[in-house]
Amino acid sequence: MKKKLKLRVIIFLILSLCLVLIALLAPVLAPNDPYVTNSSMIRKPPGGIYPLGTDSLGRCILSRTLYGGRISIFSGLFLVTVSFVIGSFLGLISGYYEGLVDNIVMRIVDIMLAFPQMVFAIAIAGILGGSLVNAMIATGLTSWTLYARLARSYTLSIKNEAFISIAKLNRCSDYCIMRHHILPNILAPLLISAVTQIGTTLMSIAGLSFLGLGISPPTAEWGSMISEAKAHMQLSPMSVLAPAFAILLTIMIFNYLGDAFRDYMEYRI
Repeated sequence: MKKKLKLRVIIFLILSLCLVLIALLAPVLAPNDPYVTNSSMIRKPPGGIYPLGTDSLGRCILSRTLYGGRISIFSGLFLVTVSFVIGSFLGLISGYYEGLVDNIVMRIVDIMLAFPQMVFAIAIAGILGGSLVNAMIATGLTSWTLYARLARSYTLSIKNEAFISIAKLNRCSDYCIMRHHILPNILAPLLISAVTQIGTTLMSIAGLSFLGLGISPPTAEWGSMISEAKAHMQLSPMSVLAPAFAILLTIMIFNYLGDAFRDYMEYRI
């Protein structure tokens, strides 16, 4: 059973790394310039030098999809990493010290969670204006709360264990206890949550771009590509299907990776 679970983790980890590698190598893999328009090649079907056809401006759909993956995937990974670090740090501090620090952090978390995440992100992005940075800020303002609550919960359950008391008796500093004794014991479930949130974060950024609150055309990004092409879907279906399938595939792979990693860690425990 353990070998099967480990194999699942390895398979989906390899698939995830392949997605990242494809995004990195987009300039090499793309058959055409994703931003060059050609009025004589508008809405061409797949074939020849355009494997997935062209959009309403004569641009290569495959090239734009590959380039869109660079922004979509890496912005999602970056945002999850930042939210993970900030949320885990605040949750660890909150759970360890409790008292006033805990009350302040948890009240901020409660305020953030009082609104649906996507509705709150749309409101913030609408105020800040449409751009990738603003879309990431809007999404990240609530993303960190998940890790803060989890880190606080796990810290509270561990801080009163015997080995923590022994560390205090040995005059270990608070930093030493949190860094060397608590964090290693809560890191695995936090990482599992982070991996499973990659797909959700990617979908949120793509959703904001689709609504015109994220990346704006002509920049290649999956959400904005779907928004730009939806009016011409009957004439050029691949303009919508290609980025939509890319989003679906990416979210599925990262979600399966998170599930496989969780099952493996639970079996080990």
